Amino acid sequence: MTVGEYNELEILRFTAPGAYLGDNEGNEVLLPGKYIVDSWGVGDNIRVFIYKDSEDRIVATTEHPYITLGEFACLKVKEVNSFGAFLDWGLEKDLMVPFKEQNLKMEEGKYYVVTLLYDYATERLYASSKINRYLIPCTDNTLINQKVSVLITETTDLGVKVIVDDKYQGLIFRNDIDRPIRRGEKKEAFIYAIREDGKVDVRFQKEGFEKFDEAAEKILSRLKEAKTIYLSDKSSPEEIREELEMSKKIFKQAIGKLYKARKISIEDQSISLLEE
Repeated sequence: MTVGEYNELEILRFTAPGAYLGDNEGNEVLLPGKYIVDSWGVGDNIRVFIYKDSEDRIVATTEHPYITLGEFACLKVKEVNSFGAFLDWGLEKDLMVPFKEQNLKMEEGKYYVVTLLYDYATERLYASSKINRYLIPCTDNTLINQKVSVLITETTDLGVKVIVDDKYQGLIFRNDIDRPIRRGEKKEAFIYAIREDGKVDVRFQKEGFEKFDEAAEKILSRLKEAKTIYLSDKSSPEEIREELEMSKKIFKQAIGKLYKARKISIEDQSISLLEE
């Protein structure tokens, strides 16, 4: 039974306060009655999140937090007091960020990228905005050109910093940003280079011809729904990015491929699906 994570547990018995759940090692935890579903019975296995409630008791919940142990997320500060900052993470009890774990002094109402940690001494969950100390260098070259999950963290002169797969520090160069993005968003991307220091370079589009094939399939799918898309090779990069989330270069390559395959017609201000 792990605090800060989802656990698959068995219903052992029902009592007035709720249901007691257990694992294979004899540990038990209370799931308060408000989370119980009428159709459940003793012996059923259910998926719950384990954390400490406002009375410092380890409890289970069927609610879904915005972050789990070891993950990173962009969360809003609900309150700042003499103990630290308290974040909204989707559960009844707010998540504390001690002052010593704040990269910058946190302010109420603002959003910060944090990671969820567990203090074994106090047996409590807490968050930290000193995220760089919890990222590791990437040494796995097999990840190059593989799909990954990225969390947008901040904008720099070079581009946008991201956290890759909740492990690595990455960068999307400004020239490779082909869609609207904002801090705190999670998106799919591809690693295309791993530097000597273990940081990774990331793009939203896959390297090689596959990215043009994927773009062509996306355009074709949209045309099957709408018949006509009011974009052409004369459209601005911003218009193409907003409508299709791809660069103008990839768009032109993709529609060229579809045109040669006689699947679309290209007009001055639009492209249309050809009837088969």
